[in-house]
Amino acid sequence: MTASAWGLLALFLAALAVLAWPVGKFLAALCNERVPRWMQRVEAPLYKLAGTAPERSMNWRTYALALLAFNLVGAVVVYGLQRLQGVLPLNPAGMGAVSADSAFNTAVSFVANTNWQGYAGESTMSYLTQMLGLTVQNFFSAATGIAVAFALVRGFARRGDGAGSKGLVGNFWADITRVTLWVLVPLSFVLAVFFVGQGVIQNFDAYKTVDTVETTAFQQPKTGADGQALKDEKGAPVMEDATTRTQTLAMGPVASQEAIKMLGTNGGGFFNANSAHPYENPTALSNLLQMIAIFLIPAALCFTFGHVVGDMRQGWAVLAAMTVMFVVAVMVVTPAEQAGNPLFSSLGVDQMSSALQAGGNMEGKEVRFGIDASALFAAVTTAASCGAVNAMHDSLTPLGGMVPMVLMQLGEVVFGGVGSGLYGMLIFAMLAVFIAGLMIGRTPEYLGKKIEVREMKLISIAILVTPILVLAGTAVAVIAGAGKAGIANPGAHGFSEILYALTSAANNNGSAFAGLSANTPFYNGLLGLAMWLGRFAMIVPVLAIAGSLAAKKRLPVTSGTLPTHGPLFVSLLIGTVLLVGLLNYVPALALGPIVEHLVLWK
Repeated sequence: MTASAWGLLALFLAALAVLAWPVGKFLAALCNERVPRWMQRVEAPLYKLAGTAPERSMNWRTYALALLAFNLVGAVVVYGLQRLQGVLPLNPAGMGAVSADSAFNTAVSFVANTNWQGYAGESTMSYLTQMLGLTVQNFFSAATGIAVAFALVRGFARRGDGAGSKGLVGNFWADITRVTLWVLVPLSFVLAVFFVGQGVIQNFDAYKTVDTVETTAFQQPKTGADGQALKDEKGAPVMEDATTRTQTLAMGPVASQEAIKMLGTNGGGFFNANSAHPYENPTALSNLLQMIAIFLIPAALCFTFGHVVGDMRQGWAVLAAMTVMFVVAVMVVTPAEQAGNPLFSSLGVDQMSSALQAGGNMEGKEVRFGIDASALFAAVTTAASCGAVNAMHDSLTPLGGMVPMVLMQLGEVVFGGVGSGLYGMLIFAMLAVFIAGLMIGRTPEYLGKKIEVREMKLISIAILVTPILVLAGTAVAVIAGAGKAGIANPGAHGFSEILYALTSAANNNGSAFAGLSANTPFYNGLLGLAMWLGRFAMIVPVLAIAGSLAAKKRLPVTSGTLPTHGPLFVSLLIGTVLLVGLLNYVPALALGPIVEHLVLWK
């Protein structure tokens, strides 16, 4: 890595630590249900409207049912908005109804905090659909993840008496209301205003047609006298050369969606080019703030965890494990992109960085960001379950492209999504103490709570859900004719495109290699199923664990208790994540990016 890359990484991590601490402390107050009276007065009408009392705690089953019902209704609403947008207002471009399979995929995607997009936003979604459907779900899906993290942290913190003795983990309606109202909305407002200041657009204007500096040559379908497209003897459209001196620029309320897209680790872009588009991410400063926003709440929740369980060392240990794995990932992807393509070097192409060129592998990257910021962004967005991109991952080198894939395959726990990163890492932490307990012949304990048969069964389910979805889904896609039809590149890279898509969907990331034609009934259905199960088939076991832990008495620390806050435990936790989270995928990785890398050096 170059000095500039190290400097950018250091600046990013330092700013993140400074900003995450106060956010984590405030989240801890919400998790402990310590809400000032003035906040309670603001919330009261919302609870009255919903017919619930915030002080009425729920057991894990009631909490899970409320969560599933809320998100199911959200999916239906988003689906309906897409299907009806042609007759609804705030549609200056006259967008028609989204197809049934694409609408299903998108509804599931945004409710599951995945934000996989098989469509081009500026040519598919109306302003109303973008705001009332997609942006609203950006808030609610993020709040859902944080609510689940709150429930699990309370399970550790409660001592098996009072509410804890009944396995009560909090009130879902209160959690999602408070997280949305007091965390996500204020932070998004501040960030949106900053983005507008940097040049991100925020308007309801009709799309604008402007004159271009140069004439653009392109091909278009040739039409006959009746206005119908002509076709050749094989049924393919007949193309003709054309030129234009104009370009249509999409407008819209972008900054408001951009802010929660990052803070909620959602990732869905207003435009097809996502954060590579100058109207979404115009400057180097906006790019840095977007990366910080992605990690802000996942990092803050580590501090929240420490505050709520009464031992900040526990939060620091989890954060340290995440940071070490993230820095190693950056140290792999950045040099891989800086080195460029060895096949070009063999042809005598100069790929060295100089005053006249960026050097390295600049394919698919924005010149205004360069390799350092693009590689760091790729690691950030896939370490968190965000999926926003400022460069095309399909154009990364084989090793560079493998890093984002591996970060997702670890279970989205290297910071991870808002809430999901913390509860995913705590699942691995419990597994780590179980493994350590087997080594020393003691009943495993984590934060004074015994990890027993019931918890281990639930942990196994939570860990195995995503590998099964990824590997089984990839197998189906590479066998089925409809799956193979979407591959744009043959060989190992084509396999990587499918593996990346299923990895992204099942782990609720949403980024793509972009070389796979996935907006088809086959992939919309397959990926939609993977996104829904990848989200909620993991959340339910996590909530069951939370209820089980809340009912357990908290045991005192003894001389035989495994310390879970020092370097030894951090190493054990990292090893558990790598061994359990990654080994499932090694054969698949060998068929994709590893083979592709070896081909470059043959």
